[in-house]
Amino acid sequence: MALIVGLTGGIASGKTTVANIFRDQFSIDIVDADVVAREVVEPGSDGLKAIVARYGQEVLHSDGTLNRPALRTIIFAHPSEKQWIDALLHPMIRRNMQQQLQHVTSEYALLVIPLMVENDLQQLADLVLVVDVEEEIQIQRTMNRDGVSRQQAESILQSQASREQRLAIANDVIKNHSQNQQLLPQITELHKKYLEMCRANL
Repeated sequence: MALIVGLTGGIASGKTTVANIFRDQFSIDIVDADVVAREVVEPGSDGLKAIVARYGQEVLHSDGTLNRPALRTIIFAHPSEKQWIDALLHPMIRRNMQQQLQHVTSEYALLVIPLMVENDLQQLADLVLVVDVEEEIQIQRTMNRDGVSRQQAESILQSQASREQRLAIANDVIKNHSQNQQLLPQITELHKKYLEMCRANL
């Protein structure tokens, strides 16, 4: 089994950018919780069938895919339904991620979980890499990227774990504060370190 590096960070911290550099520069396999979360509700999946059985056809688009806004509206009106959705999908997502990790071919793998702290998923990884950024930069990036108001960006930030909570579980930290921050040198150093750990384990 390859070494598993859990990658996390708050909204607009640059997790995807960091993961892509590991993949493109060093051919490291990536298992991404957000991608898996979409896969478990694809048309024909057990996840989507269970959601439709509970809420009816109105949570589907005409092409048979999940209508996320419709589902969000239901959850917003009945917050207890979020617990039902989480109880359904979280075990599926975890299972799928673990299956994908079994098929890793690179010496170590990145397991990208945005809400790692919130869902207490750090035990799925051998060590944790946090992409850290100042909150003001996160707010500006979220507003620019998603076209949301400052208030919305701040409320998303409030709903996530704090920087302190994330850094508390970090084995390694990548600083991504400035717009043109030199990510590659930081990632190159970590890549060397992880390869050494893999070889030491052999």
